[in-house]
Amino acid sequence: MNIFLQRAALTLTLSAASVAPGIAQVVLPASADTATAHKFENPAGVPAAAKLPWYKSKLVKATIIPAVLIGYGAYTFNGGGLYTNQEANRDIHQLFPTFRTRADDILIFVPYAELGLVALAGVESRNDRINTGLVVLKSEIIMLTTVFALKNLTRETRPDGSDNLSFPSGHTAQAFLAASIVHNEFRDKSPWYGIGAYTIATSVAALRMINNKHWQSDVVAGAGFGILSAHLGYLTHRNRWGRKPRLPQGMSFTPTWQSGYMLNQPGLLNGGPGLRFTWQPK
Repeated sequence: MNIFLQRAALTLTLSAASVAPGIAQVVLPASADTATAHKFENPAGVPAAAKLPWYKSKLVKATIIPAVLIGYGAYTFNGGGLYTNQEANRDIHQLFPTFRTRADDILIFVPYAELGLVALAGVESRNDRINTGLVVLKSEIIMLTTVFALKNLTRETRPDGSDNLSFPSGHTAQAFLAASIVHNEFRDKSPWYGIGAYTIATSVAALRMINNKHWQSDVVAGAGFGILSAHLGYLTHRNRWGRKPRLPQGMSFTPTWQSGYMLNQPGLLNGGPGLRFTWQPK
């Protein structure tokens, strides 16, 4: 009897012949003794999953590196720190006194190009294309809102004096955001996809300083905001549009054919298609 109670299933049958539209037959398992039921709740004796400490949570892991980068950018902002913006700018232009390029305006989109090319090559990403697009859109909104709000709040003058929108670097934030998306989508396939994307993003940061458009604090903080925006995009993403729906474990639907007698004509047998829903409690 205990084995029967343990493996009892809840069966619900919808039939065009045996029940009226909108009415379902529900067969409930017989009631069991409370002590007997609790006996089989954890037959293998598997301990409950221990709650992770706060410093091992997903949020902490996702924000620790961006926090360090943004913190360093704030520390060296406006001439602060042991190695100041002015000292870094002086050393960079001693190495590249006349070098100028517009390549940084193009390289910010190269990680996204890598994302598309790798997907077209048939490499399976972490999420389907719809979900990846939604994460990218959400991350871009977070990054653009944060970066341009801070630019207008800090009003830091660029090294070349062209305007007062230096901190943080939008180019660098954009490049590192895209690189983080590439890393998250293909890290299970190969680390080299992410390494390539982050190398391109680092090149953008270096070129922004070589082109005399940003201080070191701007590009370091920009990298932090780009990575943080991508991580927040993933952490806040719960929709799974585009994925095939899957039933919970133990549930199934099967088509059936039900037969029975017509109510107004007891001697006449009829039948019709039905749908059987079965749930096996675990």
